[in-house]
Amino acid sequence: MRALVWHGKNDIRCDTVKDPGIEDAKDVVLKVTATAICGSDLHLMDGVMPGMQSGDILGHEFMGEVVEIGSEVTRLKKGDRVVVPFTISCGSCWFCERDLYSCCDTTNRTAENAVETMGHAPAGLFGFSHLVGGYPGGQAEYVRVPHADVGPIKIESDLADDKVLFLSDIFPTGYQAAENAVSEGDTVAVWGCGPVGLFTIRSAWMLGAKRVIAIDDVPERLAMAQSYGKAETIDFSQEDVYERLQEMTNGRGPDAGIDAVGAEAHGSNWGASLAESIELHTTGAHDRPHVLMQMVKSVRKAGKLSVPGVYAGPTAFPMGPFMNKGQTMRTGQTHMQHYLEPLLKRVQAGEIDLSEIITHRGTLENGPDFYNTFRDKKDGCVKCIMTPN
Repeated sequence: MRALVWHGKNDIRCDTVKDPGIEDAKDVVLKVTATAICGSDLHLMDGVMPGMQSGDILGHEFMGEVVEIGSEVTRLKKGDRVVVPFTISCGSCWFCERDLYSCCDTTNRTAENAVETMGHAPAGLFGFSHLVGGYPGGQAEYVRVPHADVGPIKIESDLADDKVLFLSDIFPTGYQAAENAVSEGDTVAVWGCGPVGLFTIRSAWMLGAKRVIAIDDVPERLAMAQSYGKAETIDFSQEDVYERLQEMTNGRGPDAGIDAVGAEAHGSNWGASLAESIELHTTGAHDRPHVLMQMVKSVRKAGKLSVPGVYAGPTAFPMGPFMNKGQTMRTGQTHMQHYLEPLLKRVQAGEIDLSEIITHRGTLENGPDFYNTFRDKKDGCVKCIMTPN
């Protein structure tokens, strides 16, 4: 089969690789009908995320048709059309029983790597390094899906793939990010207007926000935040974000701040300084703390912070301001299985059209070029999806 394969930093190729098969009685094999590049995939491309190995198949946003089925799978059958969540969860461990699916205790098959780095291992993830299981991803013609009775959600309507594909990650991720910080009547600031940021904005409105303010410097993303997200916007290349947010909130600051950027935030106006740069390079930190710094400074006292943006390792954090302002923060990979059914109902009810953020469409053969276009924000790129041949 053909698949997008990581060969090293900035070296992604469309290769011919071995087809997957059933390895466990709880597996299914999926013929992929649509797959996408996620912003967090760029951390793999750029070499930010540790644990990648040459030959790893990428991709954690995908859907398709069940073509092979393990002997213990009871909920799915051949021919079923499903969206697969990016987290692999067993459904029966201490964490899964408490709906904390991204903390699953059993599915990270390279747990020792994560324990050494993090202290405990999160769930296995598709196509996302050997810190989280080293599972082959779904930017491929076929993919093996473990614990198939727990993860995939069946699509039994005639909704097109592009209307439901993003249930695999970025819509639930944006929704959980908003749910972690937003209360009815809040003024919410969202840093980053990429795909997760756009769905965070839409989710904030769903959860009763009174105002949503979106922060970025890419014109087409700011335009989409205004048109698709109905948000007020700040271009951080033109304005000081902290000063502007204080003006917009009469000096109090937003009630909630959401970091939808993560490890590779950049630009001096994100709050970078010489002191931050020195700390970043002398403490062993891997990630850029600019959004975290700015968010803590800007959000009001006793405000709430949410971080769906992916971070890979240690980073500088403004603990003093955070503590003295009495803020709270929630983070984490998305507990996908908790959100799939209710969010599918919202899509089916017409509350949101997930396809409207798509700017680029192609096949797996276009994948390497799409990675570059998406990373470099060329050609008005906001979101790429691919249909395997």
